[in-house]
Amino acid sequence: MKPAIHKIYIGVMVLILVLSTVYLVYRGFSYYDTGLEERFYHSDHELLKPNGVFGHGMGIVGSFLMVAGVSIYMLRKRWKFLARVGKLKHWLEFHIFLCMLGPVLVLFHTSFKIGGLVSISFWSMVAVVVSGIIGRFIYIQIPRTIEGRELSLNEVQSMKTDIADILVSRYALDKNSLDTIVESTIGNRKERSSVRIIKRSLRAARLTRPQRSQIVKLVKNEISLNNRIDRLQTMQKLFKYWHVAHLPFALVMLVIMVVHVAVSIVFGYIWIF
Repeated sequence: MKPAIHKIYIGVMVLILVLSTVYLVYRGFSYYDTGLEERFYHSDHELLKPNGVFGHGMGIVGSFLMVAGVSIYMLRKRWKFLARVGKLKHWLEFHIFLCMLGPVLVLFHTSFKIGGLVSISFWSMVAVVVSGIIGRFIYIQIPRTIEGRELSLNEVQSMKTDIADILVSRYALDKNSLDTIVESTIGNRKERSSVRIIKRSLRAARLTRPQRSQIVKLVKNEISLNNRIDRLQTMQKLFKYWHVAHLPFALVMLVIMVVHVAVSIVFGYIWIF
């Protein structure tokens, strides 16, 4: 997927999520703002109550979206023949979209009245969404190939260049300038402050502006790789721990959701069918 198309892809999903939420708030605000005892007399009660035509439908569609979001992403990771269909990160983004839109619909399905066994499923759902956002942050910190495969520490280290050798062979820098640049790229450095120091050193070395720009570009790439290497192992460990929290909440949510659906069917709540 080309960068421009990817931006449109993300933009469409965000737009759908925002517009759906805004519409549901606008459409039902009067009803949801009414006290629980008085809702029975509200004109939208038969439509928006949890077992109403619209309210029940939101629960069914929202649940389907969450199950679909979890299923398609798990299948994409486990079924080899799907590995050729799109990049993994695009599937992850679609998984996140479905698993955010679904809970929004389920929230309005409850009409903000949460209690009993269903409350466990609801708060598990909230935990899944929150942990999913945290997981996405951790995920993007781990370097990956263009296909979305996680890079190993050795693969990231192999991307590094011998910056000192390049600077000496191409630009014949003096020892002081060379030492300043190399030291600025070592460790978990802030790029902006390091580049500022390096620019001062390069101006003192009387290099041309194109040469300074080329060196700064090399330095930025080196700092970025060094920082990624420093973070890689930490983020990989955090990602493993994150699974320990994310998956149980998702399983609890899905199990109680199935029980809730089964009970609803037993009591005759079969929506429009």
